[in-house]
Amino acid sequence: MKLYFNVGYNTKIGESLQLVIHEQDAPPQYHTMYYGESGSWKCEVDYFSKSITYHYRVIHESGSILREEFVPHTLTFSHNYKEFIVFDEWNNKNFPENYLNNKILYHKLNNFLPEKVSVLKKHTHLFRIEAPLYHPDWEIALFGSTPSLGSWNPENAIHLLQTDYGIWEAAVEVPEDEPIQFKYFIYDRKTRQMVDMESGGNRYTVPNRIKDTLYIVSNHYYKFRLSQMYHDAGVAVPVFALRTQNGFGVGEFSDLKELGDWAQETHLGIIQILPINDTTANYSWTDSYPYAAVSVYALHPQYISLKNLDFPLPEELVKEYETEKEALNNLPLIDYEKMIAGKWTFLKAVFNNHKDKIYKDRNFKKFLKDNESWLNPYAAFCVLRDKYHTPNFNDWKTHKKYIAGKIAQFFTAKSKDYDAVMLHAWVQYQLHNQLKDAVEYIHHLGISIKGDLPIGIYRYSVEAWTEPELFGMDFQAGAPPDQFTELGQNWEFPTYNWEAMKADHYTWWKNRFKALEQYFDAMRIDHILGFFRIWRMPISATQGILGYFYPAVPVTEEEFRSRHIPFAYDRYCKPFINDHILWNYFGENSGKALAFVNRNDDGTYTLKEDFDTQRKLTDFFRNNPQGDIEQPMISLCANVLFLTEDREGTTVYHPRFNVYLTDSYHYLSDWEKKAVYDLYQDYFFKRQDGLWYEKAMEKLPVILNSTKMLICGEDLGLVPECVPAVMDELAIVALKVQRMPSENIPFYNPKNAGYLNVVTASSHDSSTLRQWWKENPDLTQQYFNQQLMQYGQAPDELSPELAEMIMKQHLYTDAMLAVFPIQEFLATDPELVNPDMDQERINNPAVFPHYWRYRMHLNIEELKKRSSFNQKIASWVKDSGRI
Repeated sequence: MKLYFNVGYNTKIGESLQLVIHEQDAPPQYHTMYYGESGSWKCEVDYFSKSITYHYRVIHESGSILREEFVPHTLTFSHNYKEFIVFDEWNNKNFPENYLNNKILYHKLNNFLPEKVSVLKKHTHLFRIEAPLYHPDWEIALFGSTPSLGSWNPENAIHLLQTDYGIWEAAVEVPEDEPIQFKYFIYDRKTRQMVDMESGGNRYTVPNRIKDTLYIVSNHYYKFRLSQMYHDAGVAVPVFALRTQNGFGVGEFSDLKELGDWAQETHLGIIQILPINDTTANYSWTDSYPYAAVSVYALHPQYISLKNLDFPLPEELVKEYETEKEALNNLPLIDYEKMIAGKWTFLKAVFNNHKDKIYKDRNFKKFLKDNESWLNPYAAFCVLRDKYHTPNFNDWKTHKKYIAGKIAQFFTAKSKDYDAVMLHAWVQYQLHNQLKDAVEYIHHLGISIKGDLPIGIYRYSVEAWTEPELFGMDFQAGAPPDQFTELGQNWEFPTYNWEAMKADHYTWWKNRFKALEQYFDAMRIDHILGFFRIWRMPISATQGILGYFYPAVPVTEEEFRSRHIPFAYDRYCKPFINDHILWNYFGENSGKALAFVNRNDDGTYTLKEDFDTQRKLTDFFRNNPQGDIEQPMISLCANVLFLTEDREGTTVYHPRFNVYLTDSYHYLSDWEKKAVYDLYQDYFFKRQDGLWYEKAMEKLPVILNSTKMLICGEDLGLVPECVPAVMDELAIVALKVQRMPSENIPFYNPKNAGYLNVVTASSHDSSTLRQWWKENPDLTQQYFNQQLMQYGQAPDELSPELAEMIMKQHLYTDAMLAVFPIQEFLATDPELVNPDMDQERINNPAVFPHYWRYRMHLNIEELKKRSSFNQKIASWVKDSGRI
């Protein structure tokens, strides 16, 4: 059959369009299009399948791809016709209607069944529109200027059928010869009335007088009004923070059911949690950090419910279990070490008591087979970690290098490690079942779950062990200095080898999203800026201040010369030290510092080779404590102007962050200061945007098109100009935290948030509202008068009335989602507020490592009984249109 494609697109001189057809298990077909009249691009294709998937792209005459659709078109063809003429539109991902086509709405409309359109020989046009509707009683209809399309009378409209989720079609005979104008509208099946007509001007198509040819009018997308689009409100709470009567000193997957019941009572449609992957490195409280997973697939054993295992505890342990459970549950905060030790004691007892039945379980066997690609390496890793008492595989006596064939021997029944690896596999099986059970229960309530994807991987993780080629193991990832951490952050994670991942078509990322999609409907990508560039430090650094952006357009020695900067490696790239600087750093301890430096002929000093990096000093001080001089000495290493990077044997340079605040900069001449400052401004705020845009657009479209989850990006920090542009183009929902504005203003006004945003008053990385209120009285006063529009003196404490005012300020906005930490909900009620606000903070980024041990101070069962409180929240959500 013949397919004739027509798509409107305005190009520039030297540009043309190309049609790319995708066929399963076959390379793409490329078809050059030619320019027709009125800005329309055309091509014809011989095609012999019942359906087609394709996309358009813009090609420069040099052959480079200038722009490409990220969401493919899909059409099906009726056997009644020999030829099809497709009237298409460029498929922009950033139409708000497009990213509604995700798992959240699937669960809102969980009774959806596809309908079939009957295309007869008499039909001249097939109208097709993409319109994901979140209301179960709504459907799409169209009317137009001709009698066959109802002559603009809604009662004579054509009602479309939903042939796939969000895809509406109708086959129509249009016998009239005049040009056809039409519009789509939303129709309510219950009231039998038009809800609203799409905004904007009329749509157009042309008459069809060609025999055996069907015109396919393929439209993207329905032009919604903001009020007709999906809006929701939600609660953010880490699973570990949940408190129920059945817990074991920590929140568990089963507790999510109780939280779901409360969310339904309060009309909250989203439950947002923190990462839930296994972080067990050494069984100490440092493992409480949820962003350092030892596996990107395995779930954390702390979330397992001992009560809901497939097999009961041995009778002789029941009393001990109840006693330990009561003691842990009575604690105000999590005791991570006692909790995890207790859980493993009882898990091992259950496993050993029922081992024979477990090995024969068909469902367990299926789980092993379906997940062996990640489960086998993970289980072996856990056994080796416990055997050698470290997750650092470089320190293991055996299996330092992962070899799949040798690891496979662990899973033979004759292996001495067989029971040990099967224990870890069985615990993962139980965790998976308990989480899936909770997810299905929550979905049944009409509520969606939003997960959290860490940007990095732990340096001593399964993935670093099995696939080291995908990571920059010689580097560390972190973040530059910000309002919370003046020395920046060093997360100690390896960076990604994006070139290796690109060569494999980002399979690692696709598999990761596929695994998360088993449980989640939406996903918060932690530090999405890492897909544009990462803040990278060499292993020799311990503080984030000694990092630089990667990739980046660096400074070269040639550029130093062109700017007439008298570059000298020792002066610019090594710590500048003189007597005044020693006194400023060490004061009366300057004499002690002299043991770490050599004196130069010009009166300056150089760090001795044994102490010339932060890592060397940290390692030395660990074994040889030096008291007050330790931190100043480590900070002295950062008194440099430029950081070096080796690029294929050539050294290039990156200005140190806030170079103009260093003591080294202070000792430059005035004209040299200006030259270095101008170079710094160019490096950080001008030259990088094009590169970072290009790198993000290489990887994000491919990765995001592999999932149906709604994607939200945590875009806080030093945000380049290209980031909002890419997030808008790819329909990634941005995050707006009121006290962390990206603009140079004290507070972000949530009323300015567009639809593509999540608004919130706090995050897990910030203090709670009540804590923040007391941190800076001058700032609080400004917020009280200017943001809350209140007169007079701000109160010393955040009252429940003010907390309610702040939450409503976020709810009554155009933003798609308004999500609040559980602490902020409780702060609006004097009876439910935590008496000790200092126990409510989840994380403090300025403290690393930080003990993540927050727990709700009251049981969710009790919260569910607070009917007046719950009704109050429900009324806010309903009145703000978020239901």
